[in-house]
Amino acid sequence: MVTATVREWHEEEGWGVLDCPETPGGCFGHFSDIQAAGFRTLSPGQRVDLDWEAPGFKQDGYDYRAVSIVPRTA
Repeated sequence: MVTATVREWHEEEGWGVLDCPETPGGCFGHFSDIQAAGFRTLSPGQRVDLDWEAPGFKQDGYDYRAVSIVPRTA
């Protein structure tokens, strides 16, 4: 698991892009990967703990995709 920062999040569509040194160019994230109760969303600039994979194909234009996203508390 690595620390990442939310670059952008499209709440109405349920996806966004996360940045960390281990995923150059960005990592695709889907709301279903967020480990939280209730309505699952993120905010740009928010820090998260991220498990990711490189599936061998582009996921919505990104080489990496999230497997688990855990929002960090302040």
